Amino acid sequence: MPLKLAGVATVGSLLLCVAISLFHIAGAEDPYRFFNWNITYGDIYPLGVRQTGILINGQFPGPDIHSVTNDNLIINVFNSLDEPFLLSWNGIQQRRNSFEDGVFGTTCPIPAGKNFTYILQVKDQIGTFYYFPSLAFHKAAGGFGGIRILSRPRIPVPFPDPAGDYTVLIGDWYKSNHTTLKARLDRGKKLPFPDGILINGRGPNGVSFNVEQGKTYRLRISNVGLQHSLNFRIQNHKMKLVEVEGTHTLQTMYSSLDVHVGQSYSVLVTADQPAQDYYIVVSTRFSYKVLTTTGVLRYSNSAGPVSGPPPGGPTIQIDWSLNQARSIRTNLTASGPRPNPQGSYHYGMINTTKTIILVSSAGQVNGKQRYAINSVSYVVPDTPLKLADYFKISGVFRPGSISDRPTGGGIYLDTSVLQADYRNFVEIVFQNNENIVQSYHLDGYSFFVVGMDGGQWTTASRNQYNLRDAVARCTTQVYPFSWTAIYIALDNVGMWNLRSEFWARQYLGQQLYLRVYTTSTSIRDEFPVPKNAILCGRASGRHTRPL
Repeated sequence: MPLKLAGVATVGSLLLCVAISLFHIAGAEDPYRFFNWNITYGDIYPLGVRQTGILINGQFPGPDIHSVTNDNLIINVFNSLDEPFLLSWNGIQQRRNSFEDGVFGTTCPIPAGKNFTYILQVKDQIGTFYYFPSLAFHKAAGGFGGIRILSRPRIPVPFPDPAGDYTVLIGDWYKSNHTTLKARLDRGKKLPFPDGILINGRGPNGVSFNVEQGKTYRLRISNVGLQHSLNFRIQNHKMKLVEVEGTHTLQTMYSSLDVHVGQSYSVLVTADQPAQDYYIVVSTRFSYKVLTTTGVLRYSNSAGPVSGPPPGGPTIQIDWSLNQARSIRTNLTASGPRPNPQGSYHYGMINTTKTIILVSSAGQVNGKQRYAINSVSYVVPDTPLKLADYFKISGVFRPGSISDRPTGGGIYLDTSVLQADYRNFVEIVFQNNENIVQSYHLDGYSFFVVGMDGGQWTTASRNQYNLRDAVARCTTQVYPFSWTAIYIALDNVGMWNLRSEFWARQYLGQQLYLRVYTTSTSIRDEFPVPKNAILCGRASGRHTRPL
């Protein structure tokens, strides 16, 4: 059904809208950072073949967003494509403000030739994240970039300032245009095996990072790819893990690091080897054939280029990866966004109010490939769920349209919305009965990854939970024929996308929305719809909040 659009703001009128919205979002003490982005198509050659990419201000990947805790980010996005477009902000919690989340369940697309201004606040957050295009299959064409949120100056960081700070976006890649891949999925087919791996939008040896002898550098690594877990390593260098998606970690040394789809890690690397060039290597994990790409760590006083074969890494070893994941713990003594230890929130002493068990599945529906959670394969409605909820438009979705336990039945199509109550403390178990590593992300939240193991989860599995220093993050992996358990404090009212980060699975139904609900209408609990919100579908013609 074509969407009717209304309320698309012009650049001039946005200034008033922004000022009004900021009144609600932040006090005067929080700085504003302004961005103007033009989204276009352009020719790119990441694997040596010309293809159509999505550029932001002519860049592929897009520009980094640099910010500080509590900053207000005012991002004016002009859509110069010939189709609707949205950006989403992987890991930005959008406190009380799911309207700005940039997925179709919450936000109307920006029409071709129009603009929309996102008004975000990185409230009480630090760390490494990224943004990406969420509609159609645009993610396979680019349009992604890094987000870094630095601690406020008066908040101590548990390591010295590095000599440099680099964004490292890694991901699998196809030579086919995104339109070709989307058409394949629309016909009910699976994606083929990728053609290569990119580092910052470049193919083999296409990117280098410059370092000086004896100095330490921070690398912010995000897997922005479509489906493959990747292993990251640097020839002859150890990496000290210091941060995962907003949580300072125990500073453990690793020779290589598994980064699953949608995940972000910060590592410190010291240039403590003889002065020359060294391979940076990224390779696929758990794949029937191994794809590898390389970049270069280049010493400023280098005596020569890289030499010898790139160092090998793990390939199919599940136990190796599982043990590494379990070793990633929170640094309980480090301050987070506020000047108090990250271990001051004793999540392990809180009784859970509900257990939700989510089981993935794959299969055919009407002769086409679909993917599901608890047997429901998500169908995109004609109106964003959040707008339907806000304006009380019936017939768009039903709260509780997906069970909080597996039903055991076959896959069927529905717009799946899982109901949850504000301020509940819930346990979610991701049960993976398939022979692949899965990756799940929840918008609006950081959750505690309290346990993961092979086999079927049972209540006895809680005996092995980490209830003291589990890492808090927004994206977690689930190993083949295994389970992963998380704890979440539902302190953020809104409509939040819970999805597979395997983008073909997400596109073909492996997602749902978590409706965190309260009867309160106070702006202390949730902001009203933004004044400049685009209104589409059955919300067309409605009115945003008055001046």
